[in-house]
Amino acid sequence: MHADRFFQSTRGRIVEELRRRGSASAADLAASFNLSPNAVRQQLIVLERDGLVVERSVRRGPTKPTLEFSLTPLADRYFPQAYDRMLSAVLRELREQHGPEAVERLFDGIAERTLAKVRERITGDDTHERAAQLGDVLREQGVSATVNLIEGGVELREHHCPYSEVAKENPEVCSVIHRVIDETIGEHAQTESIATGGRECRFEVRTASAVAAP
Repeated sequence: MHADRFFQSTRGRIVEELRRRGSASAADLAASFNLSPNAVRQQLIVLERDGLVVERSVRRGPTKPTLEFSLTPLADRYFPQAYDRMLSAVLRELREQHGPEAVERLFDGIAERTLAKVRERITGDDTHERAAQLGDVLREQGVSATVNLIEGGVELREHHCPYSEVAKENPEVCSVIHRVIDETIGEHAQTESIATGGRECRFEVRTASAVAAP
């Protein structure tokens, strides 16, 4: 999901408020947004499931402990980062000085090194198992990813992309995940892309039996 769309949602506003405050309880956030604490808790449950917030028990004076929520490092991906702009500037300079082929070679090398590490983790016997293992790897790298069974294959969904801003100007960035999917799970088709305005990135991989079917 693009950051601007995300911050228009209630969950996005909660993330933005937690960024400003550092931490807050559901009641604190409810007061800020004129919502009920229960409504805020429902949003916090989703944010916690997605790995964007964590809760901890905090004692405020002599009263019983209060649950406070704060952002995880994963939430930083929704905020503009100086290194995004720097990386875009470096790639722009490389393209202007040495041509688009130089950028392609750069990401070919990154894909090779990524595959060398990922192949050790992708050992499943079937398409769904390998996709699930790749999903685990992506989540460890800070990408909110899910894998679903679909008719004739599997679907890998990235709910946000840490490189989306850079990829808008440099689509070669996306070549890394394309190669990783092709060479660890199977040839795929991308049905949605954050870099081109989609809400998330979706990749479909058909099982061997589905491909072989007439």
